Amino acid sequence: MHIPDGFISVPVAGATSLASAAALFIAFGRSEEAFGIRRAPILGLTTAFIFAAQMINFPVAGGTSGHLLGGTLAAIILGSPWAGMLCIATVLIIQAVLFADGGITALGANILNMGVVGVWTGWILTQTLQRLFGGSKGRLPLAAGIAAGVSVVVAAVACAIELALSGTAPVSIVLPTMTGVHILIGIGEGLITGSVLTYLATARPDLLPGEEQKFRGWLVPIISIFLIAGVLSLFASAWPDGLEKVAENIGFINLAENVRVIVPTPLADYEIQGLGQIGTSIAGLVGATACFVVAFGIAKVMKPKNA
Repeated sequence: MHIPDGFISVPVAGATSLASAAALFIAFGRSEEAFGIRRAPILGLTTAFIFAAQMINFPVAGGTSGHLLGGTLAAIILGSPWAGMLCIATVLIIQAVLFADGGITALGANILNMGVVGVWTGWILTQTLQRLFGGSKGRLPLAAGIAAGVSVVVAAVACAIELALSGTAPVSIVLPTMTGVHILIGIGEGLITGSVLTYLATARPDLLPGEEQKFRGWLVPIISIFLIAGVLSLFASAWPDGLEKVAENIGFINLAENVRVIVPTPLADYEIQGLGQIGTSIAGLVGATACFVVAFGIAKVMKPKNA
C-alpha cells in the first residue's frame, strides 16, 4: 500500500505530511513516558522484523499480492500505539529513502495511513475485542489477528480518500476497489499477526510487554530477521501489490512511471545492479540492520520522565 510519487497532489501531500509530523512529535513524547530505554532492544528488533516481513509479498486472488503492514503487531509487541507509530514510521522512512519503496513526496501520506491510522485502528480494536473475550491473554492472538485484518482495510480506505482528493481517481471507483482488494490482504495480515503473537507467547514471552522475565538475548531474533530479509524475501510473489493492481485496473499507474526521480535511492527496488538475487539478499540485510540501528537509537534517546 506504499503510495509512490505522482499518485497524490501537492496539497494532499503537504497536508498529510503536516499531520504525520505532528502525530510523530506527539508519539515521541508519549513513548518517552510509557516506553523508555529499558525496552530499546525490543523496539529495534520489532522494527527490523517488520521491515523484513514487508519484503515478502504473498499472493492473493486475481494476480494481486499483499504484504504485512505490521501496525497492529508493532503496537501489541511494544505495548503502546505511540511506540508502534515510531516503529512503522521508521520502516517507511528507510524504505522510501534507501529502496524507493513509497515516494518521498508521499511519505507523509504513507505514514498517516499505515503508521497512524493502521496502528491506532489495530490497537483500539484489539483492546475492545480483548474486553469482549474476557481479557484472557490466550485470546490475544485472535483479537489482534482480527484487528490487524480490519486495520489494513481502514488504512486502504484512507489511501483511497487521498487518491480521490488528489483527483487521481473518482471516489466512487477507487474506494470500493481498494476496499475489496485489501479485505483479502487483510486476511493474510490477520493470520501473520496472530501466528507471530502465538509464537512469542509460547517461545519468547520476554519480547512481549507485561512480562517480568529477563530479556533472553539477541541471537535467535537476529538470525530469524536475517533469514527473513536475506533468504525468504527471495521467494516473494512478483505480482503487483494491492495499490499497484488498483492503479493498473483503473488506469493511473502511469502517473508513477512518468515521475522524475527526486532523491536517488541506492538500493531501489531492493536490488543491486548486476548481483541478481544476491543483491536482493544484501539489500534486505542492509535494510533490516538500518531499521534496527535507527529504532534502537530512538529508544535510547527516550527517557521516562520519572527516570
